[in-house]
Amino acid sequence: MILIDTTEKLQEFCTVLNKQPFITVDSEFIREKTYYPKLCLLQLGYDGGAAIVDPLAEGLNLTPFFSILDNPEIIKVFHSGRQDIEIFYNLTGKVPQNVFDTQIAAMVCGFPDNIGYGNLVRAVTGVDLDKSCRLTDWSIRPLDTDQLHYALHDVTYLVDCYKFLYDKMQKENRLHWTDEETAALCAESCYKIEPEKAWLRIKHNVHSQRFLSALKYLASWREERAQKYDTPRSGILKDDVLLNIASSFPKTLDELKQVRNLKQEIAKGKLGTEIMEVLQEARRNPLPTEVCRQDRKSEMSVPNHEQSLFEMLRLLLKIKSQENNVSVRLVASDTDLRAIILNQPQNTKVLSGWRYDIFGQAAEHLCKGQLAISYNPKKKCIDVTQI
Repeated sequence: MILIDTTEKLQEFCTVLNKQPFITVDSEFIREKTYYPKLCLLQLGYDGGAAIVDPLAEGLNLTPFFSILDNPEIIKVFHSGRQDIEIFYNLTGKVPQNVFDTQIAAMVCGFPDNIGYGNLVRAVTGVDLDKSCRLTDWSIRPLDTDQLHYALHDVTYLVDCYKFLYDKMQKENRLHWTDEETAALCAESCYKIEPEKAWLRIKHNVHSQRFLSALKYLASWREERAQKYDTPRSGILKDDVLLNIASSFPKTLDELKQVRNLKQEIAKGKLGTEIMEVLQEARRNPLPTEVCRQDRKSEMSVPNHEQSLFEMLRLLLKIKSQENNVSVRLVASDTDLRAIILNQPQNTKVLSGWRYDIFGQAAEHLCKGQLAISYNPKKKCIDVTQI
């Protein structure tokens, strides 16, 4: 096992990685007590070798590895890589170039939605990974041999998974089927957190100008404070408390103290003063009326008389996905089906590209009454026939 704890060792290993067509990447981190995830371990592999990098080692500089992440000629293979990419974005301000996510690729190849790494490894290699170290506190040193072997398996078997999925997708001409999902995974907007937009991520069912103005300013304040002090949002105020404050919109500290689930020490302390200042700002500069009208625009709804068509489209989607051995979730969502019924092609990706070929065209025929779905008792299967 190669354990890298100096910049010189990392540079030497990256020289090897720079010659590879692809590398596998995983990380171990903790974030329970911080706003930003803390990188504790970095696992790197390729077809023929692997190593563990200790980013907590004194004086170690990760720049040689970051250069590889930025190299578009080398494929960076992750499994469910959103959190790993978030870490690298926070450290470098960049999203890795040329990413391949095996969880996304697995859906193209007919594996269950959001398949876990262990299940994918078992399906591809027949190996059952040891999960005994999955709850390790990776910030504690030294790490024992079992922990290091556990971590290394996250990139060694990933090599086999990548090669299997890539070859299968290439043979079936499906490599481009992951383009949109990979682009979404690597969109900088996923990782660049803007405090002024934090309120849009909080679920609620109130849409008055008064409430939304308070919520926007409170959420922005909480986000900025969490970033400044590198502390979890919930460590400042949990979402339910934030919503309760926005709903009651207190004008005084005494009124703030009456807010449900708000701890008295918060209302009486520095946070209480800050909250009242934020609410005063919300009163002075409320959200524009047009923004409030657009907030949480209700999902496209299908008329009652077309609910049966919606269910038939769901059935057709399942049939076509099974026929083509691809994940239903990857082909279309309920929102896509509603857009088809409501004749809103601009709101769906199903009416173009490969999705149109395997499902969109059939969906159009169904909506026009030009498709029949029936059960074939002899073949014990569903027949889909164009009329």
